[in-house]
Amino acid sequence: MTDATSPWLALLVGALVTYLWRGLGVVLSGRISPDGAAIQWVGCVAYALLAALVARMIVLPSGALAEVALWVRLAAATAGAVAFLSLRGNVVAGVAAGVATLSLLHGLG
Repeated sequence: MTDATSPWLALLVGALVTYLWRGLGVVLSGRISPDGAAIQWVGCVAYALLAALVARMIVLPSGALAEVALWVRLAAATAGAVAFLSLRGNVVAGVAAGVATLSLLHGLG
């Protein structure tokens, strides 16, 4: 295998694996109850992973976010959560409020 073909082979294998699981999901989706215990568990795990990633970004950031003060990151997360909850779960508003707060407070500091 040459150096020129190895990235293409990796891309092909990655695409095949991805589409295999997607296809299997389509085939099995009609047989799975959305109210079942297994699906509820998967949902809980997904929310837990998302919460852990957000907490890590706030407490132990990397890259450019590490240059932002902790109080600014906490204020931005709070503003995003308040906007999200006060606008009945509007994700776009929550993200926009968090980003705007982060940008404004980091620009002032």
